Amino acid sequence: MTVFKAYDVRAVYPEPLTEEVARNIGLATGRLLLAEAEEKGAIVVGHDMRPSSLPLVAALKNGILSSGADVIDVGLVDTPFIAFAVNHLGAIGGIQTTASHNPIQYNGFKICRAKAKPVGMGTGLEKIEQMSNDFDEPTIAEVRGNETSKALWNEYREHVFQYLDPKILSGEVKIKAAIDASNGMAGTMVPQLFSNVAGLELVEMNFENDKGVFVHEPNPLVDANLQQTRDAVLEHGCDIGICFDGDADRCMVIDEQGAIVGCDLITAWLSPKFLAHESDGGSIVFDLRSSHAVANAVSASGGESVRSRVGHVFMKQAMAEHDAPFGGELSGHFYFRDNFYADSGAMAFAAFVSALASSDIPLSAQIEPLRTFCQSGEINFETPDKEAAMAMLVEAFPDAKVNRLDGVTLELDSWWCNVRASNTEPLLRLNLEASTSEEVASRVADVSPLLGIRVDH
Repeated sequence: MTVFKAYDVRAVYPEPLTEEVARNIGLATGRLLLAEAEEKGAIVVGHDMRPSSLPLVAALKNGILSSGADVIDVGLVDTPFIAFAVNHLGAIGGIQTTASHNPIQYNGFKICRAKAKPVGMGTGLEKIEQMSNDFDEPTIAEVRGNETSKALWNEYREHVFQYLDPKILSGEVKIKAAIDASNGMAGTMVPQLFSNVAGLELVEMNFENDKGVFVHEPNPLVDANLQQTRDAVLEHGCDIGICFDGDADRCMVIDEQGAIVGCDLITAWLSPKFLAHESDGGSIVFDLRSSHAVANAVSASGGESVRSRVGHVFMKQAMAEHDAPFGGELSGHFYFRDNFYADSGAMAFAAFVSALASSDIPLSAQIEPLRTFCQSGEINFETPDKEAAMAMLVEAFPDAKVNRLDGVTLELDSWWCNVRASNTEPLLRLNLEASTSEEVASRVADVSPLLGIRVDH
């Protein structure tokens, strides 16, 4: 079983993700990043709260130092902290030890190069995999790297607070927010950044992250995992609720009525606020599964819509190519130009409450005008031949406008759908949107037989 996935390293500890594997990944990453750098530099290393993170990060650092690269250890941090630290320190790259939203027995590594540009399959991770499996090479550099530690929370706070309205900072405006840290890194990040903000009243849930236990799976995309947040919003009369994932780079939003707000609608809601500061109209990036309400909101604000392939590697590339001030992904990743085009759960939270502070209208009422379409949500289908199934879909609707940016997207007069293949499973993922819920149900019924056996996943 390989520990290397499409975007990162992820597997069960201690087998197959052993400390020896971690050391070899550190060694291979150090070699790759040193080869890309103009001169010897440091790699920023951090880790999440999982019990296995400490032995794994120790082994990882040993490998990096053995490559000849220096290590700057920033300690127990959320994943977006690494992107900040790499840029703030001028490092040649960074590695976060984390398994994000996976169960507690998992762990892994998220790797970036200089300027926090992501390393995934096709952008360097395949080279790290190959090198880490090549045991015939010499394993130690002539000069071992040096390790130092840095505490950067004050600097990180200043960076994140670019997106926090000064009226909240001063207490002139008050926002009450329920926050579920999912027993993950938001339990460290939120107190470090937001606990002493005068205008924020926080209702905290599942902030304990030192016991190796998750009260619920740290995946906010599963509706059941949002129930505590929804209940807390209603019980405490909050203006907004936020549920973070395990490494605090993603979050989901609950309105003051306890309703889940889709991340595409959040992107549509925030886009005009970011475009208002653009002298040339500006661009907003969103993944191609997003509701057409996003493109409509961007167009109404004079901006350019940029549809991206799904995944942080592609979103960050599109953000940089278009110099977009903001971007959003259906999975809960929100991207910011002033965060090196990278995603940040902390900045997203700051942006949410700042947007609320600018209006007396509650969140639900601000979102309601954006609910102009009905969506199927993501539906999974099991099929032995994903390409053949997508070809059948295209053939079945000859009048459709077809786009192949990511899987196949079919655009018809009153509805559209996107079908993408899973990277790791024999699954196709369908997202479909239409003007009414009745048409969504009807079109899903039309499309489903072409895609395979519907599964709950």
